[in-house]
Amino acid sequence: MKSQQGVSRSINLAIKRCFDIIGSLLGLVVLFPLLIIIALSVKITSKGTVFFLQERLGKNGKSFNILKFRTMVMGAENKGDGLFVYGTNDSRITAIGRMLRKTSLDEIPQLINVVKGDMSIVGPRPPVTYHPYEGYKNYPEWAKKRFQMRPGITGLAQVRTRATAPWDERIRIDNEYVDHFNVLFDLRIILKTFIAVFKRDNIYPETKEQIDNNKEGA
Repeated sequence: MKSQQGVSRSINLAIKRCFDIIGSLLGLVVLFPLLIIIALSVKITSKGTVFFLQERLGKNGKSFNILKFRTMVMGAENKGDGLFVYGTNDSRITAIGRMLRKTSLDEIPQLINVVKGDMSIVGPRPPVTYHPYEGYKNYPEWAKKRFQMRPGITGLAQVRTRATAPWDERIRIDNEYVDHFNVLFDLRIILKTFIAVFKRDNIYPETKEQIDNNKEGA
């Protein structure tokens, strides 16, 4: 028989999934005009596709393709610093891409990932399959806890540190989220996300130590 805590967690997870589906569908409908404007802007201002797909690790280490508006030139991962982006002065970032990254509008298409069940609105951010560890199996056991939840468009680590903390610290914060998750906690993280976006703090590493310890994916 499930403990009371286990039952409560199951109920919260069910509510979370309902919120994800309803919230994402509503968001896609309300933001549809903006999505069209952004898509046209990306297409008109640079050569290549409108969307950027990248393989990421999701729940239980299962890989999926994350969907974003393209903010960099085509083939950016094979140019310059490769996977890593240290700031908006990166020459691979397009003109419209700089604005999308500063406002996090490039993340909106991930609402489709949420509807599909690959992601949640709130959860640990999904890492690429080869960084910070080469594949799910190479994560240390303590770090695999973060994969017990669906990855999120935003998360506790993002509102606390954005891109200024090394990966192991962010993973510990993700584990804290997994341990203490509930629907009200998610709502607080969503509110803090809006505040962080408007403040535009800690989007990129600023010091040499931050650059050495943390690398932001393309």
